[in-house]
Amino acid sequence: MSGTLDGKVAFVTGAAGGIGAGIARCLAAAGASVAIIDLDGAGAARTAAGLGVPAVGFAADASEEGAMTAAAERVARELGGIDIMVNNAGGGGRNMDELGVGLPFTNVTQAGWDAQLGTNLRTAFAGCKAAIPHLQARGGGSIVNVASIAALIAAPSIPAYAAAKAGVVSLTRSLALELGPQDIRVNAICPGFLWTRAWEMLAELLKAGVPEYADMAPRDVFLDQVKRCTPLGREQTPEDIGELVVFLASPGARNITGQEIKVDGGITLNLVAN
Repeated sequence: MSGTLDGKVAFVTGAAGGIGAGIARCLAAAGASVAIIDLDGAGAARTAAGLGVPAVGFAADASEEGAMTAAAERVARELGGIDIMVNNAGGGGRNMDELGVGLPFTNVTQAGWDAQLGTNLRTAFAGCKAAIPHLQARGGGSIVNVASIAALIAAPSIPAYAAAKAGVVSLTRSLALELGPQDIRVNAICPGFLWTRAWEMLAELLKAGVPEYADMAPRDVFLDQVKRCTPLGREQTPEDIGELVVFLASPGARNITGQEIKVDGGITLNLVAN
């Protein structure tokens, strides 16, 4: 998709590494200038420096409205505006308590619940609110919110995370309806199985509860789950998500808005079938 986004400016949150960095690389390959923020400011700057396009990377807290407003203003000032907003910042948390692990639900702490909503829903709120005036100033644009298949299915082991991501999908629909007349399209991507910190912690839980996993490395537990659950038999990658972001931000998606699109290798089909 080289050249698809020439002249556009994209702003990606949580992009020092992982999914966000993959999204940033795909946007750059399509010709966009790219701004990335992350709590890891040095990592954000390194990722931006390696993109090969006009880019900036700096530290900001994507869950704080004031920080995001200031970040968006800086991006617009340094790169000339904002055409594409990608709210990717989120994740499981640094430990089990922050992950809000259930089974039973009464195990979920208030701190864990609040942490998940802050990390995975308030980030989308703050990013959208900060970007919308800049998209309006450009006469339109695209917002892409990174949710999860956990938003669409029952997820009793991670109910707080799932509830937060379901909120992202709902917010996406509401904003798509509000902003459509201003030619601002808003869509959500729901990734399936990607190797993340949250999955590493879930793999540890599986190791503790499933005898056949006891002696396996967490990564191998994850890959076994991919093989068991995914019809295509392979994990999803940051670039899988990034290529869809590029399409949703491109003129080819000019009539696509308010959608939640699964990039999951067919996992959710498998769950429905069973």
